[in-house]
Amino acid sequence: MRIYFSIIITVSMLCGQWEVEASRHTAITRAIESVEPAVASISVVQIQDVYNPFTRDPFFDFFFPERSRKREVHSSGSGVVISPDGYVLTNYHVIENATEVIVALPGGEEFEAEIIGTDYITDLALLKLNGRNFPYATLGDSYDLIIGEWVIALGNPFGLFDISKQPTATAGIISAVDMDFGPQKGRVYKDMIQTDAAINRGNSGGPLVNSMGEVIGINTFIYTASQFTEGSIGIGFAIPINLAKDIAEELKVSGKVDRSFSTGLAVERLTAEVAEYLNVPFTKGVIVVEVEAGSNAEKAGVEIGDIISAVNGQKISSSREILKIIKESDLRSGNRIKLTLYRDGKTLTKYIILARVQ
Repeated sequence: MRIYFSIIITVSMLCGQWEVEASRHTAITRAIESVEPAVASISVVQIQDVYNPFTRDPFFDFFFPERSRKREVHSSGSGVVISPDGYVLTNYHVIENATEVIVALPGGEEFEAEIIGTDYITDLALLKLNGRNFPYATLGDSYDLIIGEWVIALGNPFGLFDISKQPTATAGIISAVDMDFGPQKGRVYKDMIQTDAAINRGNSGGPLVNSMGEVIGINTFIYTASQFTEGSIGIGFAIPINLAKDIAEELKVSGKVDRSFSTGLAVERLTAEVAEYLNVPFTKGVIVVEVEAGSNAEKAGVEIGDIISAVNGQKISSSREILKIIKESDLRSGNRIKLTLYRDGKTLTKYIILARVQ
């Protein structure tokens, strides 16, 4: 009987230990295990301009031209391998002005990366490693996000990858989606994913991963408490992976992003005199003077004489403002714009697909 109870106690203890051990493995740990082998550390040698007003003397510049105001700097960031043949996705600002890009994978193996293409506007870049059968991450669907769902940021904050030879992971939730920041020094950050997973200097370009181990964003920038601090305060932003996939594919094919487009329309500014003559109850807008035959504008039902008062909900008064709206929204051929028209006393809505320039 004593042996019987001893066996029961031993089995109970073993079961309890197994349950505790099993509880340590969660969706978060499994997601990290899945993506970690594809997370890259990116070390960059860059050339930066140095502006020192105390040494900019024309006399010395003339006689000592070797006194260059450029300097070589070393920086680091993150990336993620997205295919078995070694394509790596990262932020453009991570490798901007780079003269050398070294990519390290977990375990410490290093590769000199080729820059396949860059896109300043979306802040994305595509690199290529020489080799095959690389571990790569599964790319998810950033249209299918739930505010409050768990996410993990993986990368190389503060160069810590160099110490452990593996990426650092931080966890949080999706705080918000579809965050539009408009033009930022020529860049367009739209539909951004907000997260409170800690993102710090060096995390840029690394993957934001859901609990299924799918990359749903590329970590890009954070808000900080003040201009004197760089640490995370729980407000970070990632480029949605659906946009990143489209940009990466275009960079892979042509090395750049084609932003040429055609609306199929010719317009002129609506003046007060023309508005009065046509009995239009407003004076800000443009009047359609030509619709290209067979164009998407014609197919959408836009007619000569229509008054366009707004594009994508923004009021306009010139063709330049239409182009500005398209540029600041980073729209390209294949994207759709919404036109608010005035015709025969009625307000109409038409949608035009921007056409590729032949």
